[in-house]
Amino acid sequence: MSSITNLSAQQLRKAATLKERIQSLEKELNQLLGSPAASAGGLAPKKKKFTMSAAARAKISAAAKLRWAKIKGTKPAAKKSKGKMSASAKAKLSAKMKAVWAARKAAKK
Repeated sequence: MSSITNLSAQQLRKAATLKERIQSLEKELNQLLGSPAASAGGLAPKKKKFTMSAAARAKISAAAKLRWAKIKGTKPAAKKSKGKMSASAKAKLSAKMKAVWAARKAAKK
């Protein structure tokens, strides 16, 4: 069977005509047999789109993470807490950085 891109315009017209004749004959046959007209066109009714709840997605995600953790041999990553710096550590770091910046500024002059 040749590709549709390799057909000439005349061959395409003939194919379209044949398809229309086939559809009309199918429609006539369905009328004789008492079949519904919708099936004559060969189009199936559209299926309802499946939607998933957020809770279901979260459950699936958690299960997938556990499976991957099992495969990798590690425990699932827990939420990391942000490191907090004490006030005295902040003051020391601030003083050190001020000294570094002052030295750089002095070096530029």
